[in-house]
Amino acid sequence: MKEMERRAMADTKVIVIPEGKICDYIDGKFRNDTPEEYVRQTVEKRLVNEHKYFPEQIRVEYTLQLGSRKPRADIVIFESKDTAQTQENIKIIIECKKETVDARNAKDGVEQLKSYMSACPNCEWGKSSIRNHSTIGFFDVIVTNPPFGSKIPIKDKDILEQFDLAHVWENDKDSNTWKMTDRLQSSVPPEILFVERCTQLLVPGGRMGIVLPDNILGAPGLGYIREWLIKNHRIIASVDLHVDTFQPRNGTQTSVLFLQKKTKEQKDAEEKSGTMADYNIFMAMVDKVGHDKRGNPIFKRDKEGNEILVPDTSSVLVLGKTGDGSRTVAHEQKRKVEDDQTSDVPPIFAEWKKREGLSW
Repeated sequence: MKEMERRAMADTKVIVIPEGKICDYIDGKFRNDTPEEYVRQTVEKRLVNEHKYFPEQIRVEYTLQLGSRKPRADIVIFESKDTAQTQENIKIIIECKKETVDARNAKDGVEQLKSYMSACPNCEWGKSSIRNHSTIGFFDVIVTNPPFGSKIPIKDKDILEQFDLAHVWENDKDSNTWKMTDRLQSSVPPEILFVERCTQLLVPGGRMGIVLPDNILGAPGLGYIREWLIKNHRIIASVDLHVDTFQPRNGTQTSVLFLQKKTKEQKDAEEKSGTMADYNIFMAMVDKVGHDKRGNPIFKRDKEGNEILVPDTSSVLVLGKTGDGSRTVAHEQKRKVEDDQTSDVPPIFAEWKKREGLSW
């Protein structure tokens, strides 16, 4: 055994890294150990280990032709490991900067990335911007609970310009409709952009389940979001969650919205007729979630106020018999039943879906 280990060690390639250098994860070259390089090595490892790209389809410090200039992109990714690694075949460009570099910096920020992407006709993705955000619909189903809150607004202009819902909308009080302007809002809560990004990622007819704060569904000033939702989706269902659903950490009142992205033909037909399609919407309200705002469990009680106990199916079975010799089997323990209505909604929704003729 020791001899086999010795031979294995003898066959193992050992790389001695000079002081102040790192060995690149993709191409094995020595590079200076800098904050930017630390970021790049982290990204490279994630591309391979988490996102499952082949090392062969990734190039590091790839030289681009930008007129008379020949800058080097930090990381480029090609369609596959067998694709010819020429500039016109680059699909993704990633620029790695240390944390102190502002994304708005014209030289080292998003503008630099945009200039690289403009020279690569088939490049669709960049580190901070998605050039073709209207052509990323690849998913049939998306289920998500996005981050939300006024404390984490999105302010980057290069991100905001990718979204209709990041624009300023004006309300026509005579027709009670909203119209999008060319002006961008200065900042937008992330949950609003999340809705539109998920829509962009869905194929036509694709479905989405998303947790949203109730103000999106009811606040008068956010009517443009609801109008945009109705125009671009069929509203399948709305489930109003209890205020303590995400307690004890978050007390925001939320709902789960189920949407189906309309096809171009559906939207064109509605626009031509001037009316929206008429359909039913499943609606439910969850009054009990099995815990209070401190996270303490709440259990079901009978009419007298006593906690209801049921056999604990995970406990030990006890064998016995009655006076007439009949054998009995009983659970040794009983358990309390959490007073939670959320598990009651899916079977009710499934029955409603059948009645509506929804086959999925």
